[in-house]
Amino acid sequence: MNSQKICAILITFAALAAFGAAAQSQQGSAGQGIKQDAKAVGHGVADGARDVGHATKHVAKKIGHGAKEAGTGIGHGAKKAGIAVGHGAREGWDATKHAVKQVFGKDG
Repeated sequence: MNSQKICAILITFAALAAFGAAAQSQQGSAGQGIKQDAKAVGHGVADGARDVGHATKHVAKKIGHGAKEAGTGIGHGAKKAGIAVGHGAREGWDATKHAVKQVFGKDG
């Protein structure tokens, strides 16, 4: 579930809890009971939203760090491959140069 769905569910439950509390409260203390219930529901919604925010932050960090590590690994691998190709080309050139000098008698 994404954070929007979770928030919608929390708000729906909060509204249902507030209406349920209002229906069950007695006539004399109806206003005070509704206020207290609404406050409690508000705290519950806020706590839920905070938890969703923390979870979203945690997931985003994990994704970001994974992407960074993957990019670093790819970059280092490309660097190593480039160095290996460069060394191989240099060794090939040295071998070719040495062979040509031997063939033409210019060993030096």
